[in-house]
Amino acid sequence: MNRPVTSLQQDAVNVARGFLMGGADIIPGVSGGTVALILGIYQRLVTSISHVDGTLIRHLRAGQFSTAAAHIDLRFLVALGSGIALGIGGLASLMHYLLAHHLSLTYATMFGLIAASCVLVARMVDRWSGGNAGIATATAVAAFWIVGLLPSTPPAGHMYLFLCGFVAICAMILPGISGAFILVIMGMYFHITGILKELLQGVVTTEHVASVAIFGAGCTVGLLGFSKLLQWLLCAYESTTMAALCGFMAGSLRKIWPFKRNVTLESLDRLPLPPEQLASIRSQPQPLEHVPPEYHIYENVWPDHFSGDVGSAIALAVLGAAAVLMLDYLTRASRRVPHLDVRDDLCEEIGASPPGRP
Repeated sequence: MNRPVTSLQQDAVNVARGFLMGGADIIPGVSGGTVALILGIYQRLVTSISHVDGTLIRHLRAGQFSTAAAHIDLRFLVALGSGIALGIGGLASLMHYLLAHHLSLTYATMFGLIAASCVLVARMVDRWSGGNAGIATATAVAAFWIVGLLPSTPPAGHMYLFLCGFVAICAMILPGISGAFILVIMGMYFHITGILKELLQGVVTTEHVASVAIFGAGCTVGLLGFSKLLQWLLCAYESTTMAALCGFMAGSLRKIWPFKRNVTLESLDRLPLPPEQLASIRSQPQPLEHVPPEYHIYENVWPDHFSGDVGSAIALAVLGAAAVLMLDYLTRASRRVPHLDVRDDLCEEIGASPPGRP
């Protein structure tokens, strides 16, 4: 495939792109894959990752290191990966705080971001046939149900942590599916962001290092394996896949509806906590403060009156949507239609013809 000429300036741009992707990935409900798609680098990213294959190993065994680096587009991956790490590390502590103390305003911003991203993904469906519309509706209903589930109590042990990394990274690379939200459902989001927060504050323990390493190993295995499947899906069933993702995004908006009522105290028996911990919570003067944030239960409501908080939430949602649409507008002229890039180039990579072509 043809790649842009590399330079320090291009490297800086790719670091900035990675920062935006990392910042998106740390937010439950926002997809780094969607950001990559908007920025016009999605096809290049998926192809580069998928090139960690037998050809790469042969180049390395033969001592052809320059050829191996070119095969996986190493300079691009390093710059982008550095930006992603900076985005995740720089925003992990902030998001941990915002979700714990400013949930409504944070969700309002996310709602605008995801609603606008859903529109962009819908545009990438070649033709909204009855079949594609049905698939989008089915995935929207499924997502609406899934995001209403209560977070689970994460099993102890490193194998579950590895599994969380594996599943979350697969979600992160897909436009429209939030890996951070998957971690919320699996009951590990606050655990992971809490570890990152403490590491950034200089609190380094053996358990923290081991947890990050195991989670990272799960991410690596998931990323390398899933990129191959993603190539095939985007080539053979690109329009159907994008319709499914659009539905999933639309249904997941239920989770980040900004106007909520905390019903945790009314639903303590539904929490997946040990009976002795529930008894201890009930005995406290202010029980809600002793329920871990990841186990709070919220009910979506309509505002019963207009207030400053409601106005701020609406304004942030509009600004979030405008930011996504503006970013798409600014980058559209400098790139081809994203889904055509994915379909044509990835099909060539796996030796198949794009849909509708001989």
